[in-house]
Amino acid sequence: MAFLIVLAALCFLMFVAYRGYSVILFAPVAALGAVLLTDPSLVAPMFTGLFMDKMVGFLKLYFPVFLLGAVFGKLIELSGFSKAIVAATIRLFGAGRAMLSIVVVCALLTYGGVSLFVVVFAVYPFAAELFRQSDIPKRLIPGTIALGAFTFTMDALPGTPQIQNIIPTTFFGTNTWAAPWLGTIGAVFIVAVGLLYLDWRRRAALAAGEGYGDQLLNEPAPFAGGTLAHPAIAILPLVLVGVVNKLLTVAIPRFYGEAHSFDPAVIGSATPVVQEVSKVAAIWAVQGALLVGIVTVLAFAWKPVVASFAESSKSAIGGALLAAMNTASEYGFGAVIAALPGFLVVANALAAIPNPLVNEAVTVTALAGITGSASGGMSIALAAMADTFIANANAAGIPMEVLHRVAAMASGGMDTLPHNGAVITLLAVTGLSHRQAYKDIFAITLIKTAAVFVVIGTFYATGLV
Repeated sequence: MAFLIVLAALCFLMFVAYRGYSVILFAPVAALGAVLLTDPSLVAPMFTGLFMDKMVGFLKLYFPVFLLGAVFGKLIELSGFSKAIVAATIRLFGAGRAMLSIVVVCALLTYGGVSLFVVVFAVYPFAAELFRQSDIPKRLIPGTIALGAFTFTMDALPGTPQIQNIIPTTFFGTNTWAAPWLGTIGAVFIVAVGLLYLDWRRRAALAAGEGYGDQLLNEPAPFAGGTLAHPAIAILPLVLVGVVNKLLTVAIPRFYGEAHSFDPAVIGSATPVVQEVSKVAAIWAVQGALLVGIVTVLAFAWKPVVASFAESSKSAIGGALLAAMNTASEYGFGAVIAALPGFLVVANALAAIPNPLVNEAVTVTALAGITGSASGGMSIALAAMADTFIANANAAGIPMEVLHRVAAMASGGMDTLPHNGAVITLLAVTGLSHRQAYKDIFAITLIKTAAVFVVIGTFYATGLV
């Protein structure tokens, strides 16, 4: 019964998300409904002490990233840089390879360390422009961005700085370059199969006479600033975001140390405020990088931006608020579900799978799917079962690097179910509903999940690491 309660809460939230209802409203309803059926006395304590605590904690850390990311994306749009990048991309790849162009740009940004959420805001303006010019249905944009940002550069390619590739290092004593051959093989599989799928969808739409679409929401404003910027100038802010993010990631811990404290200037004796820098250094780095990107756009395109920024920024800020609240609600939901007895039933059942790598892959991807978070599901799985995974791997002669790569890639498998925060953010930014665009995101999810087992099969067949 405890398991069925957890399953019912998960299915309910996926259903309402797919139907287009607000996750901000229904994530707590689903979570607290599960608590009510488990132990009614815990509804209020769970809501205040866990759901709201996790939700507010997420907003405290990440809302500035959402806000700056939305403003940066809006400036890329208003400055005409998106049109300039699109024009250069068409010349480079050809008008018929719009999807490849978007995948490449998303991949470069995420592999450069830019947050997945920031990539959505930054890439959407010129993805929309490129798809419009190529007359490809807008509903295929989310699947294309998902392939470029949420898959191979997130956790498969060796060395990626995304959190999903960092978490396993603390459990297995590895580094981010673990199992480079397996990671590369998995990445090639994802890109090849993903692009084949998306191109099939594009050709099917073309054969049906379907174009970009009409009366769409959240469409980028047309550029009215005259001559387009040189492509090198247009792409400079995007490049700087990646480079500055990397530089600040290294510089901030060196400057502040492990922690930094200060005394607030208030009347009376005040308790010093202590900030653990190690927990926020990566977030500060992203925020600083986005600020540099924003300043760069303003420096090169002041006039066209200022002409309409006051009004256009309102929609960007509204979008950032909606995206952040959606994702934070999902975060709270995952925390509550992970605290229920039914979740423990799931974890214990998954532990019975005999093969060490298959056990790890299924456990991590299942928990990521239940919690709606790749990093959250993997953290829970490894915190509870890493010792078991390591013992089983040692007994089978499996290197820790392989455990690392399988765990990282599995976390980005079934995490992108309809209630996933990144999926909801992507759809909110693009102005599309689950009904319109989730089918293609789910296809990418299945391809990504299959890639994990391709990697496992490759290791057993060849011994490559």
